Amino acid sequence: MSGEFPTVTIVRHGETAWSATGQHTGRRDIPLTPRGEAMARDVGERLRGRRFAAVFTSPLQRAFRACELAGFGGVAEVLPDLMEWSYGDYEGLLKEAILKTRPDWRIFRDGCPGGESPTEVIARADRAVARLREVQGESLVFAHGHLLRALTARWLGIPLEVTHSFILKAGAVSVLGYEHSREEPAIVLWNDTAHLRGGR
Repeated sequence: MSGEFPTVTIVRHGETAWSATGQHTGRRDIPLTPRGEAMARDVGERLRGRRFAAVFTSPLQRAFRACELAGFGGVAEVLPDLMEWSYGDYEGLLKEAILKTRPDWRIFRDGCPGGESPTEVIARADRAVARLREVQGESLVFAHGHLLRALTARWLGIPLEVTHSFILKAGAVSVLGYEHSREEPAIVLWNDTAHLRGGR
């Protein structure tokens, strides 16, 4: 049973102006919207009373602020490897605009010109997973949509491109863990947004 082993709760930060419109937001350090801040507070309510041996956050303000508003800023360790995928030339673009010039483009397979390749993101995700597996107890992570999907792929040991089908909404809470042993990493919960009262 997964409850016999430590879990990692992962939180995608709340809404930003660009996530609301569907623009690719990589390293552009834009803030949460008021709705995004409400989502973060809802996450805090969801996690109230939970004890975590370690809390990690991306240094980008939309994730770090979500961590703060959820009530974990004072104990969080900033982990640069949790930064979002660097979209390079695709920063700020809608997927529809990218597909006009590259109809078969998929980020988890192709990466971004002027930004990161899948291999580079895998290396960061692997370092983050290794750090999480060092923790003795429950962990909590605040980060970004594509990075968290890459981290999940590496946690599970599956190809990165599979997570193209893993929807992860703003403000969602997910849980990674194990099934029968530490040799069987698993998803315990995925893309749960039931707590988003103020952020729906």
